[in-house]
Amino acid sequence: MKVFDFEEERIKQEIAKVKAKRVLLQLPEGLKPEAPRLAKLVEKAGALPLVSADPCYGACDVATSEAEALDIDLILHFGHAKMLAHEKVPTIYIESRSTVNVDAAVAQALPLLTEYNKIGLATTIQHVQTIDTVRESLVRAGKVVVVGDAGRLNYPAQVIGCDFSNVKSVASDVDAFLFVGGGKFHAVGVALATSKPTIVADPYDETAYSVDKEAQKILKQRWSSIQETAKAKTVGVLVSLKQGQQHLDEALKIKERLEKMGKHVLIFALHEIQPEITLEFPTVDAYINTACPRISVDDASKFRKPILTTNEFKVISGESTWENILKKGLFEN
Repeated sequence: MKVFDFEEERIKQEIAKVKAKRVLLQLPEGLKPEAPRLAKLVEKAGALPLVSADPCYGACDVATSEAEALDIDLILHFGHAKMLAHEKVPTIYIESRSTVNVDAAVAQALPLLTEYNKIGLATTIQHVQTIDTVRESLVRAGKVVVVGDAGRLNYPAQVIGCDFSNVKSVASDVDAFLFVGGGKFHAVGVALATSKPTIVADPYDETAYSVDKEAQKILKQRWSSIQETAKAKTVGVLVSLKQGQQHLDEALKIKERLEKMGKHVLIFALHEIQPEITLEFPTVDAYINTACPRISVDDASKFRKPILTTNEFKVISGESTWENILKKGLFEN
């Protein structure tokens, strides 16, 4: 996978620095094919490599408990920038920047931006190094370019699955957003968080397209789930056991509010929030997810029962309105 920089010399240096004997490699799905080669690199550096085969959903999902169980000296976490303030096990974040040229994809996007003058930029950690180049291309095309830097993430223009603060900080100043990166996941998140037209420039396929229809379809699905959950008699509140997604205190508050509404409430603790859970508890009518909100939004069609984000729950509890949530952005608390 030559399109990503895995900072191999740095890996060797970090292993030597902490004199690691056991190293856990953690990669997101798209990078997992590189695990065998990286494991050989770790082995040559004098350490025993162990590869986490579990899904990895982001920098909030560091495999700390697995590392502690395996007596790991160092975690190599690939594909994300540092998020957690403190790690229980020494952790090195290898951002895995893409080396793919983005010019062709941006050129494909320009015709789709014709009717917009002020353009906001968004991207993932893999392409933050291209933002200046993309900005220059848009300026040459006569566009006014705005790059958000709300200070919550590591880099300007960066978005992650649950944090769109950078694009939200400039949403009122732009007509549309251009997302530079592969796939629709983050781009749809930009559209949902800002309610602005969003165009993808995909450098891997050298294509460009709008995600506005996908975003509108999701919004209709979310409103339907809110209405179904409001009618539910028994509600499950999901608590993740992942270090960066564990919000038991919030779950307890939601449980209290639901019970005041006359609902029967159960709290479920789990590592992976998978659609199969709805089959195991047939008497539960709906769920409130206190972990990553993207699970509720992107995987909604896979679940047999409604599964709301904590933000969407506020509509049912009367703390907010659907219109207010859309105005603030779907992922904004």
